[in-house]
Amino acid sequence: MTPDMTQERAVPAEAPETSLDFIRTRINQDLADGRYTCVHTRFPPEPNGYLHIGHAKSICLNFGLARDYHGLCNLRFDDTNPVKEDTEYVDSIREDVRWLGGEWDDREFYASDYFEKLYEFAEQLIRDGKAYVDSQSADEIRENRGTLTRPGTESPYRNRSVEENLDLFRRMRAGEFTDGTHVLRAKIDMAAPNIVMRDPTLYRIRYAAHHRTGDTWKIYPMYDFTHCLSDSIEGITHSICTLEFVNNRELYDWVLDALQVYHPQQIEFARLGITYTVLSKRKLIQLVKEGHVRGWDDPRMPTICGLRRRGFTPEAIQDFCARIGVAR
Repeated sequence: MTPDMTQERAVPAEAPETSLDFIRTRINQDLADGRYTCVHTRFPPEPNGYLHIGHAKSICLNFGLARDYHGLCNLRFDDTNPVKEDTEYVDSIREDVRWLGGEWDDREFYASDYFEKLYEFAEQLIRDGKAYVDSQSADEIRENRGTLTRPGTESPYRNRSVEENLDLFRRMRAGEFTDGTHVLRAKIDMAAPNIVMRDPTLYRIRYAAHHRTGDTWKIYPMYDFTHCLSDSIEGITHSICTLEFVNNRELYDWVLDALQVYHPQQIEFARLGITYTVLSKRKLIQLVKEGHVRGWDDPRMPTICGLRRRGFTPEAIQDFCARIGVAR
């Protein structure tokens, strides 16, 4: 499959006249080798909270790469968990990215745009014998996954027939089962050294209204299944993410190769950490909900809107991100 969205609007890329970090060195090599003719990145936040200074580094990097190489950068909302997501966060993310200088024109996308296509991909994996419906409980799946020193144990449902798996998966979609009854898992290797590759979950049942699709879906794709395919569908060339996803790159590659679709390159960089500063979205939400601060834009908060209210300019934040650079 070739990318089918927006890439044709980018001009042929040339290496910019700027100091090289390891990401730009990699991109320059990809261009020199003819792997890609343009650079197409994306900033893919989950709309489950307000952006903070750590996100600013990713925003400046992804939109900056697109600018430096005369390419494109998409704004994509990874909205696959309806329990935590809200349109309030979508609106705030748009405002903050635009304030920091991000320009995406008509390239605003949502993972939920692709729910039907993702479902079709999942059925394709089932038909190819590369995915199965598992009826173990979440605790059983966790226990049977093994450890770094002990291989996992195959599910007793791992060798269901294609016909039975398709029937169960379609009934999962139709809402015939309760939360936690079944999940769809990739059929890879329960003894893989990388625990991520031990038959990871691709879909789970979740009865929750989605901020865009409402109650249409009773099953939702997992992040690792959604993210790589969203990159592929949008024609992303370089999928830039932080180092906590380095072990997930093997699964990113597996899904794309198993489905024989267009394959972007995932590159990881070190996330921003600031001493004595809380950057955990979960903890920031707790501070807001428990009333320890006066909202997300409280000047004491490390959120982008909090920094803006405190008096920081977008140029100052851009300069800060440029000065710290990117590292592995």
